[in-house]
Amino acid sequence: MSVAKGEKVSLFQRIKKYYRGVAGELKKVHWPNRKEITTYTLVVLVSVVLVGVIIWVFDSGVSFVMSQIVK
Repeated sequence: MSVAKGEKVSLFQRIKKYYRGVAGELKKVHWPNRKEITTYTLVVLVSVVLVGVIIWVFDSGVSFVMSQIVK
């Protein structure tokens, strides 16, 4: 859509241009297949569990040290 400088574009034309741009960008997106989604989900779940265990071990260690200091 070519618009001369100073010419106003209607609201409907701007909305239409916006949605065409959105549709064009969505065509460029790489949509993962079922196998990729499963793999990514497992990676996230394993990472969350590992980080949780690391935090738990660190917290237990700090709690033990603090209880020994307080005694």
